[in-house]
Amino acid sequence: MVTVGLTFISALVGWSATAALTAYAQRRPSVAAIAWLVAAFGVTVGLSAAVIGVLFDFGELTFRLLHIGVSLIGPLFMAWGALEYAVRSPNARFTARLFVTALTVVPLVVLSVDRISGRFGTAFPPLGDHYDLIPRSLVNGVQGFVAILLVLAIIAVARRGSRGSGVTDLSVLGLVVLAAVLSVVVGRMGIGSLGPLLMLGAISSLWGAAALAAKPRRDLYDDDDDYYDDEYDDEDDELDDEPQEEPVRRKRRNADTYDDLYADAPAPPPSKLRGVITIYTLADGQGGGFDQVANAVVAEVAKREPDTLLFAAHTVPSAPLQRIVYAIYRDELAQEEHEQQPHVMEFTRRLSAHVVATNVIELSLSGAAANDGLAAMLMPR
Repeated sequence: MVTVGLTFISALVGWSATAALTAYAQRRPSVAAIAWLVAAFGVTVGLSAAVIGVLFDFGELTFRLLHIGVSLIGPLFMAWGALEYAVRSPNARFTARLFVTALTVVPLVVLSVDRISGRFGTAFPPLGDHYDLIPRSLVNGVQGFVAILLVLAIIAVARRGSRGSGVTDLSVLGLVVLAAVLSVVVGRMGIGSLGPLLMLGAISSLWGAAALAAKPRRDLYDDDDDYYDDEYDDEDDELDDEPQEEPVRRKRRNADTYDDLYADAPAPPPSKLRGVITIYTLADGQGGGFDQVANAVVAEVAKREPDTLLFAAHTVPSAPLQRIVYAIYRDELAQEEHEQQPHVMEFTRRLSAHVVATNVIELSLSGAAANDGLAAMLMPR
């Protein structure tokens, strides 16, 4: 009865995790979130079948469902989600998607129809005890591919070092690795009454990883900084808070008038100004998500970076999947300070969910002419 209770609890937690991951995927849609949702759903279906198996002895159907979820879908989509979360290279992601498609369809068909041999009991049955050589070989290949994806994801985060949210990314990957390893161990060995307990740990680890990945990076900001307090989820709150900052920002912009420029506060020499143009190519359907993230960081730059003289984001009417962001900094130091701002690092981290390619052009301004009302026209209130 202990095994029955643990299996039932594991399945119940699995359905709860699946519901939570569905909410995360809707709140911050990304390929990684969807992959982890599929992994949780597959494992949960397998555990639900296992509840019947430990109550009335396993049969062909419950055995197949258990291992399709625990040995195939769960580990494969956990690892794919980890790679999508950690790796920014479009080529690497595209290649992984091709392999994931092939390694899902073919083994799924084989595990669903291949002959099963041996007698079943109420304990979690190891995959190798009842499947023949071909399905065992396919699952071994899939699990080897899972190990490769997880290693690549860890290497990608480790190469970025401590920049941005590296510690959080490593924590997310660590939980995903733990979930995948536990799922593979249970599928290969069964482990009797420990099987449902280990699967409870696997589904909990995956849930924790997805929750940590979806959580805004509040630890990068001061307690009085409400930049990421649901700013991406509730635009109405952002609009309600905005007028409180308007007098400060208008005062700063209006203070840099024509008279001040040539009298009390002369502009720095043009040779000191720095500019950057960044061209983003978006994934299909990610225009709205990118624009929301970009609008938020533009607002933060306006409030917190007086030495960033201009920071603007534009759509491209003739190319709906392109966005252009350009910036002008007072000097090289201002550019370095901008790149180290928490809201800029958070913006960079969130781009991976929306962007497939990025081109950066750095400029040294040699001469310019601008109307006094340029700032007001670019950022109307």
